[in-house]
Amino acid sequence: MKTYTIHFIRHALTQGSIDGRYIGQTDEELCKEGIEQLEAMKKDYDYPYPDVVFTSSLKRCKQTASILYPDKNSIEMRGFDECDFGEFEGHTAAELEPYEEFSQWLSGGEDARPLNGESNSEFATRVCDCFVKTVDGMIKTGTKSAAIITHGGVIMSILAAFGVPELPMTEWLCPSACGYTVRITPSLWSRMKKFEVINEVPAEPLTASQEEMLWDYYSELPEDDDFDWDISEEDLRV
Repeated sequence: MKTYTIHFIRHALTQGSIDGRYIGQTDEELCKEGIEQLEAMKKDYDYPYPDVVFTSSLKRCKQTASILYPDKNSIEMRGFDECDFGEFEGHTAAELEPYEEFSQWLSGGEDARPLNGESNSEFATRVCDCFVKTVDGMIKTGTKSAAIITHGGVIMSILAAFGVPELPMTEWLCPSACGYTVRITPSLWSRMKKFEVINEVPAEPLTASQEEMLWDYYSELPEDDDFDWDISEEDLRV
């Protein structure tokens, strides 16, 4: 059965990352340390080489793409932009600690939001809708592999929503210039909107606990090799 592969890669370091600041939709560039680290990692490790590269619309992701894939013209997807942190933007947790609104946001919940920013549910809906359109577009066009160079929060939200093994967002945290590889099987995607998380980027094996959860998940699924995948062109339109 034909499958599709997507590599999620978090952008390289920015000064805001180093300072521990909430940098969402501020269009911050990579810092010198981030560029040097990324170039060293590209030299020392094997990054996947996809058919197509998608990025968020923000400079730090586009710069990361240009370093990793200088011969690829990346496709910008605003739906993959980081969360709008509102008035928390540019501040550290220590600076925001005195504010009640900050502790309320950290407590979680779908309706929790940074002050005058994007709620958790709004953010999750935006990035997940963009991802679904991207996957369906790949299937429609027969594009077998892609890299999505985006932000930590985006990667965590998508893997928490669609990934197997099923884990909370915090379990999908990844360092700068790193990420995860997922495999999409059309029948499973059409039926359940799920994908397998199969590796790390740069490539590292899954942990034992992740492999065990993956095995348990698939052992409980009915055998369905003859599942009829039927999806309209309208569903596949990006």
